Amino acid sequence: MEMPDYADYDGLGLAELVAKKAVTPLELVEAAIERIEKHNPTLNAVVYKGYDDARRWATGDLPDGPFKGVPFLIKDLHMPVAGWPRTSGSRFCRHVVDAEDGGLTRRYRQAGVVPVGKSNLPEFGITGTTESAFLGACRNPWSPGHSTGGSSGGSAAAVAAGIVPLAHGGDGLGSIRIPAACCGVVGLKVTRDRNPNRPDGYDYAYGLVVDNVMTRTVRDSAAMLDATGYPDPASPYAPPPKARPYMEEIQASPGRLRIGWRAGRELHPDVEATLLATVALLSQLGHDVFERRLDVDFRALNLARGPAGGANFAGGMSRIIDEIGREPEPDELEPLTWASLKAGRRVTGAEAMRSLQAMRAMNYRTLAAFENLDAYLTPVMTAPAPEIGWLDPVAVPPREVNERQAQLYPYCAPFNFSGQPSISLPLGMSQDGLPIGMMFTAKYADEATLFRLAAQLENEAPWKDRRPQVWG
Repeated sequence: MEMPDYADYDGLGLAELVAKKAVTPLELVEAAIERIEKHNPTLNAVVYKGYDDARRWATGDLPDGPFKGVPFLIKDLHMPVAGWPRTSGSRFCRHVVDAEDGGLTRRYRQAGVVPVGKSNLPEFGITGTTESAFLGACRNPWSPGHSTGGSSGGSAAAVAAGIVPLAHGGDGLGSIRIPAACCGVVGLKVTRDRNPNRPDGYDYAYGLVVDNVMTRTVRDSAAMLDATGYPDPASPYAPPPKARPYMEEIQASPGRLRIGWRAGRELHPDVEATLLATVALLSQLGHDVFERRLDVDFRALNLARGPAGGANFAGGMSRIIDEIGREPEPDELEPLTWASLKAGRRVTGAEAMRSLQAMRAMNYRTLAAFENLDAYLTPVMTAPAPEIGWLDPVAVPPREVNERQAQLYPYCAPFNFSGQPSISLPLGMSQDGLPIGMMFTAKYADEATLFRLAAQLENEAPWKDRRPQVWG
């Protein structure tokens, strides 16, 4: 059975067709495969094709989860899938194959999804663009000459293009929200440890990294977090539990919210216009919206992070080196990765701990700033998606890459530091047809407010009928 309208459905819509026996999971997998083969030569979003496994899983005994039979992609970083490679976007890891599923992979399977492949990323997820020497550039479905953002760019591009309705991503300094903004999809960075990933998420020790999904609809995001975001009994840092399912939250009115906003940086005119239009819409919807600068020195916070971030990367690389059994050769890592590794190895234990102590102290100020706020609005980026090559970590010197990222992505990282939930919504378009994402951040562990507000905005300023150049 062919499905010409496959891409018009979100994940829950496809699962409903399976439940009604209007289609089979295998037919959905074949529809996804057809679109990968059609669009991947242009996008390079899918870097491992697990077609035979997907067909076998689709015809097997799938769990009766909310996304039963729905095709899914997993970002190729720290997410083991039994029998599949895990390259982390690096030549150094090109021969790594996992023997069993990871912890969060198992949770996704329990939700009913059928993994069909792995998605593109930059080397070790370092940069805010999905370009690498090993896997090549992932291209934006809205304009293939432009970046998808990073590091979860392959997943965002595949969702935006209608290849799959939702896909896995990870966010350490914006790596879900940035590609969601670039590609015009919904991207939620959850509260720290909301989605446990034991034992694979060793970056979680650093406290900044979370895993979640990117979707085209708010309800898919809510349903998947309901399915995966429950505490691990062994978790030492489980966040406060939700009051009720997020699928119930999206049916509820957000009420009158106190929403602060601030541009804070020189913005591209189209981003500024979208921000002001969002402020106006929020006011029309009855929210108390006011301009406010958070009393937080984000520059100092970023500087404080440096030693801990470097040491964490060096520690993660030492695990990979142990796994592979040797040090990388000079041509097996990109220049920015080598620079990051060498810098991280120079950090002393005392420097790393002082860095973590400073970050923790500064995070109190970020969290305290939300005592009288329900949500805080900023753009995700200061400009729409850049052209391919502008952030290329191979062609552009490491220092310049970091300077350009700081210029383009100043808003996301602080809320990784504080652990708060933060969502990118595709609320605007640039004059030349590129998506523009607006970011809402809530109090610690308060995804519920974000879901209620996101559902309201999706209803008032819908984006589901926008279609990129590469679609369907």
